[in-house]
Amino acid sequence: MEVILLERISKLGQMGETVKVRDGFARNYLLPLGKALRANEANKKRFESERATLEARNLERKSEAQKVADVLDGKSFIVVRSAGETGQLYGSVAARDVVEILAAEGFNIGRNQVHLNTPIKSIGLHKVELQLHAEVEIHVELNVARSAEEAGRQAKGETLTSVDAIYGVDEDALRPEDFFDPEADLEGDEA
Repeated sequence: MEVILLERISKLGQMGETVKVRDGFARNYLLPLGKALRANEANKKRFESERATLEARNLERKSEAQKVADVLDGKSFIVVRSAGETGQLYGSVAARDVVEILAAEGFNIGRNQVHLNTPIKSIGLHKVELQLHAEVEIHVELNVARSAEEAGRQAKGETLTSVDAIYGVDEDALRPEDFFDPEADLEGDEA
């Protein structure tokens, strides 16, 4: 099906272009969301008459998104979650969680604007892409940790996936003699 794009769509085309897309993509996504019109003579004339209005609306949305992007770009947010000693989370951090974290900080971002290929399932520093507008993309950093103190340590560059890092214990320095008295075991066996 051929459609006329009413706004820029990444990996598809610019506003005003006539592009050929699969029927399902057009019927289920582009047309219902008002992102495109079917490519026929009546719609081409309609688009040309409304072009200035559409471009002005697009420019307004872009400027609003850019204002948010200027404030939000490069910011770091702390996410406290339960995790095992290896750094594996007991749950995950998904796009929904990212939206809630940003909302708690006062940013109104939609879930469809968060681009996470897979949910975050381990502690550490993770870059998350936010697409605020078709032409405005930014990255924020999520500091996923077990506690706020660990988040601070991670932010300084420390890796918290070993016992040493978590508890401050050097695994290599641990010897059985530190826990058991070898003499006590021998005396108990002879009696």
